[in-house]
Amino acid sequence: MVHLVYCDNTGKKGERVLDKIINGTKTMVVRGAAGRKIPHSRVFEGETVYFMEKGTALIAAFATVKSVQNYVKLTEDEIAKILDNNQNKLNLTEKQKERWHKKCLCLVEFDGVKEIEQPLLFDHQGNMDDWLILNKIEDVVVGTSIPYNYENSKF
Repeated sequence: MVHLVYCDNTGKKGERVLDKIINGTKTMVVRGAAGRKIPHSRVFEGETVYFMEKGTALIAAFATVKSVQNYVKLTEDEIAKILDNNQNKLNLTEKQKERWHKKCLCLVEFDGVKEIEQPLLFDHQGNMDDWLILNKIEDVVVGTSIPYNYENSKF
């Protein structure tokens, strides 16, 4: 499987999530919710993760998953400790720390980030989540896309 991650585009140039990933100051992404949701337990070491910035239609970079941490039913203290222990990789702002302060967390560390010289044009379809699990990236690229059905996103 490959994964497509939408990155927040808030902040000034150089401080945005995708900028941090490309410049190497962010080597881990987090997703969290009150209960298990994608990508929890569905992303694995060695898989490819692609990144695009919200508000654009451009898949701009990719990397290889290095490690994954999945947590459920965390206490407030455990959440804070996990985010704090990984802050050197996550590089979260205070606002992002609040956003991801959730009882179920999935932390995905990656390496080997490569910027895509000619970014791929994303074919957005309906109500897509901020993390897509795909058979191949071409499934969501303009010209080669197929209807997205969430089949790979079921638990």
